[in-house]
Amino acid sequence: MNRIKKIARQIHLWLGLITGLLVFVISITGCLYVFEEEIRELTQKDRLYVPSQQKPFVGLDAVIRNFERIALNEKITIIRITESKPNATVELSSNKKRVYYFNPYSAALVYKGGEDWLETVEKIHTSFMLGETGKFIQRWSVVVFVCMLITGLILWFPNQIRLLKQSLSIKWKASFKRVNYDLHNVLGFYASGILLVISLTGLYFAFKEVKTAASYFTGSKLKDGKKQTGVEQVTALPFADCYNHLYKTASLKYPGAMSTSISVRKKGELRLRMLYPYRWARNQNTFYFNGSTGQLLRSKLYKEFNGADLVEATNYDLHTGRLFGLLGKIVAVIASLISASLPVTGFLIWYRREFRKKKKVLKTASSFT
Repeated sequence: MNRIKKIARQIHLWLGLITGLLVFVISITGCLYVFEEEIRELTQKDRLYVPSQQKPFVGLDAVIRNFERIALNEKITIIRITESKPNATVELSSNKKRVYYFNPYSAALVYKGGEDWLETVEKIHTSFMLGETGKFIQRWSVVVFVCMLITGLILWFPNQIRLLKQSLSIKWKASFKRVNYDLHNVLGFYASGILLVISLTGLYFAFKEVKTAASYFTGSKLKDGKKQTGVEQVTALPFADCYNHLYKTASLKYPGAMSTSISVRKKGELRLRMLYPYRWARNQNTFYFNGSTGQLLRSKLYKEFNGADLVEATNYDLHTGRLFGLLGKIVAVIASLISASLPVTGFLIWYRREFRKKKKVLKTASSFT
């Protein structure tokens, strides 16, 4: 056991020194983003909502036409419509990294601006704002963090059972050195289970291998959608009418959505997502269209989800804690704060030990002079 701990200590130490700052940044930004929806509701009401009116939705075609008049030489990347709140503005994002909010009753522009600070926080969290290079660094930093959690648990486990109680409490009245050690050791243990879940669900977004593993354990294959044949094309329609047609057709066939988003994917496909009320796994219908012709290519309905699909639909809510409501989010925030503190307390433990070693070497050297 001592040999295992010795190896684990070296792995834990050097991985921590290499990735400590990265883990701190990922943890703090993740902590801030957990309550992203609540923060926006509190600080951005003037752009998210307009006074309620007894009028129907003006139509997506009218909104897009107004966007085209206002945003010359800009292309739509994402459209978001919130059906559950009729007075919620229609949000359009463009390829120029600008966001436009339109009145759902009149299609009038309510607000125009750049990406907000929460979107910056998300980009720091997922890529350190370094594009694909940052995503590579981020995902492997999380892999390293998982290794650190495992080696940390090995180091935490006391050599004798009688010392178990001592490893579960912080001695607040002890010296700073001891309190810092306990903060790292004890808080790390209590948060390790939650942090493992957060880390593994984060890796689910980053690695196909994690999705493959989820498929293996559920005994099912993650579906990309059921291919559609013999469906109509809407290529003759103008751009705004095409989008409106796709949205209206999907809404009539699958009514009751809380929100709908239409996004342009890298390969030129249009992806239309409709989110319905749910408790655990997201009830989400997804449709993929040919970006040039408007032809439906494939669809993925939540009523047809298998085990692997349910894992995918649950992953984001589990990652952020929202799967368990407000309490889950609070727990996720606390765990993230503890995660951010671990590189700090760990560095202090290492630094004080190195300082003591150097001091001892200098003292020994001075005794021979």
